[in-house]
Amino acid sequence: MRVRLFVPLLSLAVALPAFAAEALDEGAGSRPAPGFSLPGREGTVTLDSFRGHLVYVDFWASWCGPCESSFPWLASLHERYSAKGLVIVAVNLDKDRAAANDFLRRFNVPFLVAFDPAAKTAEAFDVRAMPTSFLIGPAGVILQSQPGFDPKKSERMEAWIREALSR
Repeated sequence: MRVRLFVPLLSLAVALPAFAAEALDEGAGSRPAPGFSLPGREGTVTLDSFRGHLVYVDFWASWCGPCESSFPWLASLHERYSAKGLVIVAVNLDKDRAAANDFLRRFNVPFLVAFDPAAKTAEAFDVRAMPTSFLIGPAGVILQSQPGFDPKKSERMEAWIREALSR
């Protein structure tokens, strides 16, 4: 009797880690996202105002080459998922606002942009690479983070977004 029960339990124990690897990383969901209130292009951008939504926060700078590659992808994410509840906030870290504005003029930016020239918000999020993005759940908890931008890895982040929106 014990052998018959042991085999299915062993099979389940082996299968669960493989399934969990494809799921949204719930282990990351133990850290609340640091709140912020920053000047934006159209008024103040406050993280708390998006409570109840899935929020993608992306830290970027005008001098960051990979950021140039990420902005078209962010625009496509906004186009495909904003009606489903995704909010994208791109937090600029340039000390010179004119450099940020020059960068933004080169792209059609349909999502929110906030400015943090003192980088206090980036410090609170422990940003160590440019760009770095965070997927924040409706309860204000960090679900995922992604240092850098690699177009080959963007599908994985998009899969996490789709999964979080389906909950």
